Amino acid sequence: MDVITIILFSLVILVAAFTQALTGFGFALVSVPILVNFVSPKISVPIIMVLTIPVMITILIDLWKYVQLKRIWLLMLMGFTGMPFGTYLLVYLDVQLLKIIIGLAIVLFGTALLIGYSQRIKNEKIVSIPIGFLSGILGGSTSMSGPPVILFFSNQGDEKNVFRANLVTYFLFLHLSIIPTYIISGLVTMDIVQTAFFLLPALIVGAVLGVKFAAKIDENIFRKVILIIIVLSGFISVITGITAIQTRTICY
Repeated sequence: MDVITIILFSLVILVAAFTQALTGFGFALVSVPILVNFVSPKISVPIIMVLTIPVMITILIDLWKYVQLKRIWLLMLMGFTGMPFGTYLLVYLDVQLLKIIIGLAIVLFGTALLIGYSQRIKNEKIVSIPIGFLSGILGGSTSMSGPPVILFFSNQGDEKNVFRANLVTYFLFLHLSIIPTYIISGLVTMDIVQTAFFLLPALIVGAVLGVKFAAKIDENIFRKVILIIIVLSGFISVITGITAIQTRTICY
């Protein structure tokens, strides 16, 4: 990559890392749609996959004391279990249609939470099984593992540091489990690692700024920001799914 491209990518990574540190999610949501306009998804997605690990570790250094492993271990296990099923769907089903359906569900549920409707779940262990499994399926099929877990924690009204800590821990576990597959399949190469290394300073700056800003943001504003981002992600999922289907139809 030339110097201009590295600078552009660094700015994108800085904003993405800031978003991830502030909310607990959003690194790929912010970065991938921009980067794929400049490089192939086979390059941009592995770069983001590699960079996601250090940004999450940076966040957890600040939030480790808030992680509730006893609460989320089943969620993590079911997310891991669901991913192979998601890969199966990717091969045999129309993933774009799945993105539209899931996107609509995200918009409806996220909007309901945004306007104040929530029903706190008392038995989280039981509900963690389908939520984690659905998250894994979506991760394996559409790379959208986040929404079910994000909406679950939002519905429970978790304090912002607990929300971010549990969410980042969950995502870090899933990403670490995916990395070996990327390496074996040849998606993570030395060129990818070298590019990620050049982007590391921007990532660290964005993550540190996000952590500092998150400490000052009001709880109510934090929850609204989370829900607005997730509703927007639902709209993006619907739009990209419809666009892909229309493009495919025109080609045929």
